[in-house]
Amino acid sequence: MKSLKHLLTILSFFALSFSYAQVSVNVNIGTPPSWGPSGYNDVRYYYLPDLETYYDVNTSNYIYVSNGKWIQSRSLPRAYRNYDLYNEYKVVLTDYRGNRPYDNYKVHKVKYGKGYKGGPQKTIGQKPGKGNNKHSHDDHDNGHGNDKGHGNGHGKGKH
Repeated sequence: MKSLKHLLTILSFFALSFSYAQVSVNVNIGTPPSWGPSGYNDVRYYYLPDLETYYDVNTSNYIYVSNGKWIQSRSLPRAYRNYDLYNEYKVVLTDYRGNRPYDNYKVHKVKYGKGYKGGPQKTIGQKPGKGNNKHSHDDHDNGHGNDKGHGNGHGKGKH
């Protein structure tokens, strides 16, 4: 009987710990990066036409082709590591549901080719280091900023 009480106590501890961990893990999921376009807090994907890359807001992963396969990564490919995402145009995929936005890649690539610009677009937050032209794509403050971001002055990219 004593060992049964001990086992139940241990199981209760693990169950409580697991449920607490679940709550704390989910707090930041789905928070757009500061370089994301303002006004779209409930979207999951952006398409970055100049990079031919998707960004998954829920997982904070970039999705792009590498060696002929779609991969998800926390960072961009080496060739784009110093790319300024605050000035990159973001197409907001408002009508897409699911986990594979690249299923529509051929359509997106044609419709939003490299150099594509829509109407005015502001970022959620300000570019760090005002006056500093270098920006790391890994600089996600995951805050919602003050909406005085400096986009490139081109479109919301609503799709």
